[in-house]
Amino acid sequence: MRGAPPEPCARHQGACGPAGKAMSPVEGIGAKRRGPYFRPTRDLFKARSPKDTMTMIKSAGIPDMPLEFEWVHIAYDDSSSFVETYGFAGNQGAVNLEGVRIRPRDLPSDTLLIFMHPASTLQLLPVPRAAAAMGAHVLCAGSRYARNDSAAILEKVLLDLGAYIRHAKAVWGYRKVVLTGWSGGGSLSLFYQSQAENPTITHTPAGDPVNIVGAGLIPADAVIFQAAHISRARLLLDIIDPSVRDESDPDGRDPMLDIYNPANPNQPPYSSGFLLGYREAQIARMHRITAWVKETLATLKARNTGEVERGFVTHRTLADPRFLDGTIDPNDRRTGWCYLGNPETVNSGPVGLARFSTLRAWLSQWSIEDSNADGLLCAGRMTAPLLVIENTADDAVPRTHPLSIFDAAGSADKRFERIEGATHYYMGQPELLDQASNLILDWLEDRKLFERPF
Repeated sequence: MRGAPPEPCARHQGACGPAGKAMSPVEGIGAKRRGPYFRPTRDLFKARSPKDTMTMIKSAGIPDMPLEFEWVHIAYDDSSSFVETYGFAGNQGAVNLEGVRIRPRDLPSDTLLIFMHPASTLQLLPVPRAAAAMGAHVLCAGSRYARNDSAAILEKVLLDLGAYIRHAKAVWGYRKVVLTGWSGGGSLSLFYQSQAENPTITHTPAGDPVNIVGAGLIPADAVIFQAAHISRARLLLDIIDPSVRDESDPDGRDPMLDIYNPANPNQPPYSSGFLLGYREAQIARMHRITAWVKETLATLKARNTGEVERGFVTHRTLADPRFLDGTIDPNDRRTGWCYLGNPETVNSGPVGLARFSTLRAWLSQWSIEDSNADGLLCAGRMTAPLLVIENTADDAVPRTHPLSIFDAAGSADKRFERIEGATHYYMGQPELLDQASNLILDWLEDRKLFERPF
């Protein structure tokens, strides 16, 4: 249970406990360095290119340890019934994937840490770069839907991740692979690992064939769940704006449910009665959208013409009362703000979750009742070692999500840790980024899944 007294540990100064036990908040994990390479990464997160990265590493007092950035291209055959990604990424009968492998020059390793997000690329972000700066080999793997999740089918993303892991072992020769699931990569990693250990999926939620059972997915040796949410669908449920009455009219809103309306008598701190009705209205809106998606998809299938898919817009998708009321699931987050900026602006802006989607993508990614990628279910089905890390000032992930994953996990070897004061991106927090990175590498080394090269 959270708060259980930790058992003494020489490495972490009494911070560690037995496998499978949730740990109390630990201050200073990763503070004890084994040599000069493990000083804080400081401004590493500001780097925007390999050259910038090396400048930041040197400014942090880390000795000359140049990093190599290698562009990776992986292609494999695909038999999708229609093209769903623009350009060369997923047509002409093949899937083309791009990633970036980051390695300390002339420092070999038997272990590869894979960072993957369903619809983003991660090589410019601080977390994978910090791990590489500390001696790890890192792959930032892009899916076929990189930077555009409007048509993303998560079952197909599993095939993409499986292709990277197969390449890592068969071509590069890594003996051990660790899925490092940061942010949206957390639930993806759980989804992949559960299906790699025990494959069950033969069709997408829309009924299209996808052969996960016969794909031969290679299980990872461990999974990291870092500053991550339960699933894309669960996160959308938490933050979708329930004031929208008509999906075709974003201005037609219920003023009593519009938390950004200054005339709304319901203001922070919100009453329990208001929150109960608000959450019920969020679920109702999600169900309405899903029902329309299924009806429309069934209509297109019944017509049996060349029109097989349709795109649509979901308006106002970032209105979680947590962002305005710090007393709800309290942690160290900044109120009136979120990881994408002003919540009211994001609510109707272009970067809101699920803003643009196809019918099939909605069912795979965003539908509470249909998505196969629910982190709680997937965590319960996997057995690989699992490290769950909560950032206590996370301005993207609800505080309840990481611990819920830990509690649901079926792994006998699992650990829960908290990085006090850390935000989602660790922006302006190099010491906390350093702490989190050392925590991960120490945890892996304790399980003989990684060996520090220094």
